[in-house]
Amino acid sequence: PVVVDDTVKAAVAEMKDGEVILLENTRYRAEETKNGEAFSKELASLCDVFVNDAFGTAHRAHASNVGIASTGIPTVAGFLMEKEIKFIGEAVEDPKRPMIAILGGAKVSDKIGVIENLIPKADKILIGGGMTYTFYEAKGIKIGNSLVEADKVALAKELIEKAGDKLVLPIDNVCAPEFSNDVETQVIEGDIPEGLMALDIGPASVKLFADTLQGAKTVVWNGPMGVFE
Repeated sequence: PVVVDDTVKAAVAEMKDGEVILLENTRYRAEETKNGEAFSKELASLCDVFVNDAFGTAHRAHASNVGIASTGIPTVAGFLMEKEIKFIGEAVEDPKRPMIAILGGAKVSDKIGVIENLIPKADKILIGGGMTYTFYEAKGIKIGNSLVEADKVALAKELIEKAGDKLVLPIDNVCAPEFSNDVETQVIEGDIPEGLMALDIGPASVKLFADTLQGAKTVVWNGPMGVFE
């Protein structure tokens, strides 16, 4: 659980060519997510060169990436990172068409830049997740107790106008009285009654999204369509 200790350092010192040492998950240490300087230096002390190949976590200012890279040790991106950047760059800048974007997650505010950037580039943009209900509010669809960013409703309205029929919203939702594993759920089309909150896209929306994706040559997906937790 300490990730780096004298045993680990001794094992690294005795490594032969071609050997690999796998450390314990760095998140066992509270300093990981706080980008702790001492922990970053401990990790950096194990190696001569730091290769970051974790595209999925590269945006996080944690000790095991930004921290190590800030210690002065030679730092490079790995081949997988290079491949991911190349693919996503080509997918957005020069996509094989039709190009469809799937955007989910809780907040419109997290995705404003992404949506605005994709409107002129994508052939369709499928919206799911918690941010759906800010768009619903903008369209005058009742959302019950669903998640909403009240201060972003006007912006959602603008995005709907800008995107036109490119923007595809869910047509039904899996709803429940509360966010819980053990709660009774029901599928509701249209207005969501008071006392219920939408927690996922419904089966008709799944079919609509799947049908829309038929024939797509490029798909860019960012964020979940519901509360997968």
